[in-house]
Amino acid sequence: MSVLEVRDLHVRVDDQNEHKEILKGVDLTMKTGEIHAVMGPNGTGKSTLSGTIMGNPRYQVTSGDILLDGVSLLDKPVDERARAGLFLAMQYPAEIVGVTNAEFMRAAINARRPDDDPISVRQFIKELDHNLALLDMSEGMAERYLNQGFSGGEKKRNEILQLLMIKPTFAILDEIDSGLDIDAMKVVAKGVNSMRGAAFGSLIITHYQRLLDYIKPDVVHVMMGGRVVKSGDADLARKLEDEGYTGLRDELGLDIQLTDEN
Repeated sequence: MSVLEVRDLHVRVDDQNEHKEILKGVDLTMKTGEIHAVMGPNGTGKSTLSGTIMGNPRYQVTSGDILLDGVSLLDKPVDERARAGLFLAMQYPAEIVGVTNAEFMRAAINARRPDDDPISVRQFIKELDHNLALLDMSEGMAERYLNQGFSGGEKKRNEILQLLMIKPTFAILDEIDSGLDIDAMKVVAKGVNSMRGAAFGSLIITHYQRLLDYIKPDVVHVMMGGRVVKSGDADLARKLEDEGYTGLRDELGLDIQLTDEN
């Protein structure tokens, strides 16, 4: 079992020469075998949390820690965190011209293997064909340049394809449902659910409960004002759908303005 811990995390970002604190003491612990969801209104720091866990240098950790199996990640760059078993599916994946999907994924897989034991071409193709079929993606997608000319739905499926191929220990899925229709969402959920098991954990960041109809979380965390204000089971997500974030804020007696501050 592996454990990913976020301890009293405070993060700021330099915005037009202003130092703006976005995360204000986030605490969260996730183990392999668990699916966690993070929900919250716009501007509360959800994407900042995902980027900070992955090591985006834009975000400055001012206090607190992020630990993987008890080892701090704060001094590790993005590539080291990826090799250690972290994966981030971004809301807006970058396009990389000149690098095919297949080349990118094979390089990412081999980066986590010993130098003298790369994945064989035969095994790679076997797994790739299986996962393309699972996600209802054409074989030609593997030979296209990474995300170039992809629709929004194709980019999201491609992120899940990478997840299935790389097999990280922990996957952070940042608004993977954004812009997806129901059919595409079901396909994405099918891919994530196929990874569930004792060796995998995921942190799903979303605004809406609908994705969680297809990927049932073990734990739901609600963020407001840069911190986790409440955690619970899947029923908490359904309550938010019915009552909204304003209702929960008022129930908890929080003095937080729910605006697009961040």
